[in-house]
Amino acid sequence: MQSTHSPAPPSLSLESAFPRRFMAWVNERFQLPNAILFFVLYASALLFGRALVTDGKLALGARDVAGFFAVWAFFLMLRVFDEHKDYALDAKNHPQRVLQSGLITLGHLKIAGAIAIALQLGVSILEDGGVGRVTVAWLVAMGWSALMAKEFFVGEWLSKRLVLYAFSHMLVMPLALVWMAQMGAGARALPPSIALLAVLSFFSGAAFEIARKTKAPADERDGVDSYTRSLGVRGAPIAVLVILAIGQAPLDAALVMLYGDARAVPIAAWCVLGASLLLPIVAVVRFLSAPTTKTAKGIEATVGVSMLVAYVTLIACIASHRGVAWS
Repeated sequence: MQSTHSPAPPSLSLESAFPRRFMAWVNERFQLPNAILFFVLYASALLFGRALVTDGKLALGARDVAGFFAVWAFFLMLRVFDEHKDYALDAKNHPQRVLQSGLITLGHLKIAGAIAIALQLGVSILEDGGVGRVTVAWLVAMGWSALMAKEFFVGEWLSKRLVLYAFSHMLVMPLALVWMAQMGAGARALPPSIALLAVLSFFSGAAFEIARKTKAPADERDGVDSYTRSLGVRGAPIAVLVILAIGQAPLDAALVMLYGDARAVPIAAWCVLGASLLLPIVAVVRFLSAPTTKTAKGIEATVGVSMLVAYVTLIACIASHRGVAWS
């Protein structure tokens, strides 16, 4: 999730304490409530990975708590990478931001990014008791993240192809979710069915990314990319619905696999998932009827809700079907 682009608090200056200035950047670009989304992603991947390799009740422990902080640090690292990658463009389009106004510097963010990377590596090694499957899964996700930070060394070419750009960057989500699932599996190898979670994360993330950059015609700005500009005012929101519908298939398959039979999956789960898909449909219809700032934000909000509902439903089904215990 992306934060709003509110200007830095007027009371802040270079004479203000550094923690205040850094927290102003956090509130602007990496808002703490985003941790709710990170927790839901982590919990769904952790439980799904553990359910795939164990029988009976699922045990949770203190190391799983450490895993969440590593996941939070992973998304912080991605934000730091983006701040470096997009600095020049953001200085032109958003000079009021905390970073662009000089209240903090890229050097400060490099330190934050280095700490975040160290935390991820440390927790991965802790999970493995050395270097094992969790650390290897993290290295894969980290390697792709580093390539993203360099825009795969073809930044100028890639930036002109928004859909391909988004595809290359969204691949980090399934890699990250596999890392989280491996934390759940521990030393055991994840089976091929982990691909269901990976595919779900890719399509749900892609739908949210397009929804986030679906703009009303009046909100389009030169130098700022949007999917309504590249796919059209009708094409972008329709693409959101198509991607959401495709992403529902791996989730349905995961639930059927978990229960062993589609008829055994609680009817409430199917109802909740169906209702969550209706919200973006209504939002898209409203946008197509009247493409305004409000209706565009409605698409982003409802897609975010639908995405959260999908993962929460998976968590609830795993917990109710298998049971969870603290050990």
